[in-house]
Amino acid sequence: MKGQSPMRLPCSSWCSFVAPLWVGVFLVAIAGSPQNAHAVHDGMHQVLLLGDSTTEGSVPRRLKPEGPHLERVLEQLLAAEEGLPPFQVTNSSQGGETIRRLLDSGRYERNGADLPGLDYIFIRYGINDRAKIENFVENFPKHFAELCERLRSDHPNAELIAMTVIPFSSEEASEEINGLIRNAAAKAGIDVFDIYPRYKDELSKGPNALNYRRYDLGKVPTKYLELVEPFVHGDRVEVMGNELDAILGGLPGWYSDRHPNLAGYNVIADETAKYLARRLREKAN
Repeated sequence: MKGQSPMRLPCSSWCSFVAPLWVGVFLVAIAGSPQNAHAVHDGMHQVLLLGDSTTEGSVPRRLKPEGPHLERVLEQLLAAEEGLPPFQVTNSSQGGETIRRLLDSGRYERNGADLPGLDYIFIRYGINDRAKIENFVENFPKHFAELCERLRSDHPNAELIAMTVIPFSSEEASEEINGLIRNAAAKAGIDVFDIYPRYKDELSKGPNALNYRRYDLGKVPTKYLELVEPFVHGDRVEVMGNELDAILGGLPGWYSDRHPNLAGYNVIADETAKYLARRLREKAN
């Protein structure tokens, strides 16, 4: 239907967010010099989001499947910008993802290498990489470079854009990750979109306004079990925002999960739309 993005399902693999019905031949629209070429597919410029759970948003999708979620909000915000071409945004992200796992699991090879018509690929990794890979400081830049090499080979018309992480871990850990991202991006010759300052600024308005609450059901006092019953998913209590804060906010660890809720993803979408709109307009001048 005109004006609607493709169906997006909860993400359990790379292809969960990749539009499965992308078919046909895509046209290459040349605008000016070769470096400004864009591959138009389905009549729209294509944006791909690559990342971990802070890009995926599995819990908000489960709690509010109708969304709108990150990729749809980004499409809407770009459409609201005067003078921009139409965009389709695909979110191909995975909870727990590292760059190494993306490449070694075969997910990229099976479902990412042949995606048609990509113009912009936003890369946002680092949180899980720091926690899971050995010799993070040494190996993360290597993995980043390998991913960029694959993306350039498979999508030569796409512009690669590295993103910093959001304030998820401690400030010290975030600074370490983001420093490595900047250095790796510089070596790869790609730009960095720094989402961290905007997200941090929004958190200053309410430290828990941008994260959902996910809490072990076994830690909830018995007297509140009936209260939380509508919010139980498996062995967890999952709440999008502050609905239960007045009652359960004093429980140890109630606010410990820092994954974005829909408000958090709207911050990411808004800043991403501004960045991409500014980038396109600068190229046009």
